[in-house]
Amino acid sequence: MGERPSAKKTNAASEPKPPGGEAPAKIGEVDGSAAAPAPRSASGPTGSANGSGSGPTSRRSVKAAAAKPAKPGSRTALVRRARRINRELAEVYPYAHPELDFENPFQLLVATVLSAQTTDLRVNQTTPALFAAYPTPEDMAAADPEALEQLIRPTGFFRAKARSLIGISAALHERFDDEVPGRIEDLVSLPGVGRKTAHVVLGNAFGMPGITVDTHFGRLVRRWKWTDQQDPEKVEEEICSLFPKSEWTMLSHRVIFHGRRICHSRKPACGACPIAPLCPSYGEGETDPEKARKLLKYEKGGQPGQRLKPPPDYPGLPARPLGAE
Repeated sequence: MGERPSAKKTNAASEPKPPGGEAPAKIGEVDGSAAAPAPRSASGPTGSANGSGSGPTSRRSVKAAAAKPAKPGSRTALVRRARRINRELAEVYPYAHPELDFENPFQLLVATVLSAQTTDLRVNQTTPALFAAYPTPEDMAAADPEALEQLIRPTGFFRAKARSLIGISAALHERFDDEVPGRIEDLVSLPGVGRKTAHVVLGNAFGMPGITVDTHFGRLVRRWKWTDQQDPEKVEEEICSLFPKSEWTMLSHRVIFHGRRICHSRKPACGACPIAPLCPSYGEGETDPEKARKLLKYEKGGQPGQRLKPPPDYPGLPARPLGAE
């Protein structure tokens, strides 16, 4: 097994404080606890050999004890470690973004529904022709089911997805004047739309913070020991409590980016992972740096990304259209 890399140093004084006003721990503390203070001398002019005493010495001892760092495994330690990992991911993926191509909320909603049980790449290769044929909810609600099925066939489960898209479009046309609603209560009332899909739409089309718990997000937060929950709604609740609301959407993008590129399901690239020093599950995957680098995907591995039209700051190559792979 390769040696775990050491964490880089950051200016702890500039790091935001978690709830309770606790000062952030120092980089390199995998469990979130700070280095223990040096022990007191067993004897000397201000203390006795057995540690007892009164006056200034004992008062200083009480003050030092009150200021001791959070214990490993404590709630404060968990918050510190989780927020530190998020800050590191922000440096690794400053360009993190939703990996579905879309130009409006309706397109994002449709693309998110199509992304079930397939890759964002396959969805992005499929939706140009789909939106050319059915640009609005009214158009898609009136679609011939078989014609719609043929257009979305590359995404898999095309019959069930076609039924969902027609049902969603009909509901948008009849109940929301062909507009995608901007409230989670309304979105989850649409046929086949759950909280994950709703958060994707709200966070990226309406700018409303939310945690998107997909398979990558759930896998990584459990590897990092942020939660041991399996139910997506319980995962969402526990992770939301660790971060300011303003971080929720971008945290989701960063974690999902990391899961798709480095921290894979079957064989994570531990030896090429920039947050390895902070990861309690380091060693589950390939730790040899050279072998690990061969496991990297998308822009981290020199390969095209998933979007045909990526954001301008994306450092990788755009995806290729369907049939040009």
